[in-house]
Amino acid sequence: MTRLINIDNGGTLTDIWVMDGDRSFHTKTLTTPYDLSSCFFEGLKKASTLIYGQEDLAALLQTTDHIRYSTTQGTNALVMKKGPAIGLVSNVSLPESLEFENTEEQEMYEAIIADRFAALDSNLGETDYRNQLMDAVNDLSFRGAQRIVVSFSGQDQLDQERRFRSCYTKLFPRHMLGAVPVLYAGSLSSDGSFKRRSWTAVYNAFLHPSMEHFLFNAENRMRENRANNPLLIYRNDGYAGRVAKTIAIKTYSSGPRAGMESAREYARYYGLQNAHTLDVGGTTSDIGLVSAMQVKTVRHGLMEGIPCSHPMTDIVSIGIGGGSVFRVDKGQLRVGPESVGGSPGPACFGLGGKEATVTDALLVLGLLSPETYFGGSLDIDPALAAQAIENNVAQPLGIEIPVAAHAMFERWASDIAAALNRVAEIEKDTALIAFGGGGPMGALAVAEKAGIKKVLIPGLSAVFSAHGIAFSDIAHGASAILNNLSDSAFAEAVTNLRTAVQRNIQAEGFELADCVCTLSYRADGKDSTEIVDPSCMPHELAGSESVELEFAAVRPMARAELPEIKPLHVLKPVIKGSRTMWTPANESKELPLVLSKNQQPGTSGQGPAVIEEPFWTCLVGESWSYTFTLNQDVLFQFNGEQQ
Repeated sequence: MTRLINIDNGGTLTDIWVMDGDRSFHTKTLTTPYDLSSCFFEGLKKASTLIYGQEDLAALLQTTDHIRYSTTQGTNALVMKKGPAIGLVSNVSLPESLEFENTEEQEMYEAIIADRFAALDSNLGETDYRNQLMDAVNDLSFRGAQRIVVSFSGQDQLDQERRFRSCYTKLFPRHMLGAVPVLYAGSLSSDGSFKRRSWTAVYNAFLHPSMEHFLFNAENRMRENRANNPLLIYRNDGYAGRVAKTIAIKTYSSGPRAGMESAREYARYYGLQNAHTLDVGGTTSDIGLVSAMQVKTVRHGLMEGIPCSHPMTDIVSIGIGGGSVFRVDKGQLRVGPESVGGSPGPACFGLGGKEATVTDALLVLGLLSPETYFGGSLDIDPALAAQAIENNVAQPLGIEIPVAAHAMFERWASDIAAALNRVAEIEKDTALIAFGGGGPMGALAVAEKAGIKKVLIPGLSAVFSAHGIAFSDIAHGASAILNNLSDSAFAEAVTNLRTAVQRNIQAEGFELADCVCTLSYRADGKDSTEIVDPSCMPHELAGSESVELEFAAVRPMARAELPEIKPLHVLKPVIKGSRTMWTPANESKELPLVLSKNQQPGTSGQGPAVIEEPFWTCLVGESWSYTFTLNQDVLFQFNGEQQ
């Protein structure tokens, strides 16, 4: 029996999904940003309780094949610009050579690098070069550089890096206390763009320390409990690898990528050719596209608006989530981008939060229940929610609390709908796949405002990104620029790439013979093309100005599987009581309560209703019909006039 544990660490909540043979378990825990290992192991303990009926972390780790993990720590560190001071060394003038295109680039440079840069003259003789390098490093250290990035411009960049490395190692041996860690841009990317290559290395150096500290500590604790295998890190390329073989930059936006992998599998499963995805977390909502059942990616991904050397999923994040703060500005109701996060959280959490959020609004309106919210394991207080709405929204607008709560929900849904329309045009066949802890609660209202008539809410919506990690394999790749377009240069490059990838795959405990290997090229910036015969250089490369080769090896793993679709009998929903909701006119209304755990595949109904799963709640408007599928997902169809 295969047991896989997949964990997605978000800014507010940490999600856990366990595949245990043909059984599935999922749970959530509050993220502890002060110590991510705390929520990591708390989630594992909760998972062990679900499986064994009591907490037994050691037994869980000793019987689990693999644990795969994604984290937003890198993303959050860049957003908040909190990390080590970076020094940058190059052979060109800085920062002019980075060619800032907007204020965001300049602000990021000033936050991470500031005045910690140095230019080296690579034409100097050995003695003068050594003295210049020593002065530059000493000056950067004096200015506070905790890590140094070396990025040279020109086709001989790798030769220049080797020269710098040789000289630096002699002047500042690693065993000396004053030696500053150095990262070489060429070790991360063969990108011909100096700007992208430099930012990639700077970002990686910036993210590395905190990621290294937490992940190795987590792995050590797993080892103490005799875990079967090392911790695997899920990356933003859709694959996984062990901590020792993962660079920090690959953790950036890895959680959203996992959500998109799930969305792609579900789009294929349900035949959705054109789908928007909406992942609502506590701090942000991520919007992506699945077109022709493929995840949309960009060759040079954006990290906080700055292109880097690696491909990334094309995801648009907006500062509106379940914990986004509402305020009244010049008589107008606004929401986000400020968020209460997981600490203190919405006012209703009772952890000291005083700001009003949409979570507070939906609790006051009656959609969320104190008895069932967060699986019934998190106490929420309607009185605290009402007080926050009264102070921050109702009083400033001169309206009653229920009216204010409705206005908050309308503003929240309208702003997300507007973002959906900005990302891509809504077509007749466009479907919305809504997930995340907050995705289902307002998905139908958002879709109605955006002009979308079909919505899919997965049964595993609350842990959808953690579920998506279960569709990944172990993989490693390497790339190189081919400057000499000859058969011998091609053969040498392929051999070097193959050797580099083989080394990483062997570190995972496998051989290349265990993997699916591919060799591809990208010529003059065009899309990647696979090379069928790696023994000789493709003739079509002749005359190309720039050629990049890439060798990749994928080791297939046990994956999550969706049940085979089959015809279902139409059944009436099992109604378990009602949920009292307050209308905009401040009147109460009883809505049928449909608990997902009590519904059989084929169950169909019509709104208005409230559909609830232990970790998500959905408000179904009167113009929407719904059907539970064989996979316990819910498909919604709009049957009325849209706004």
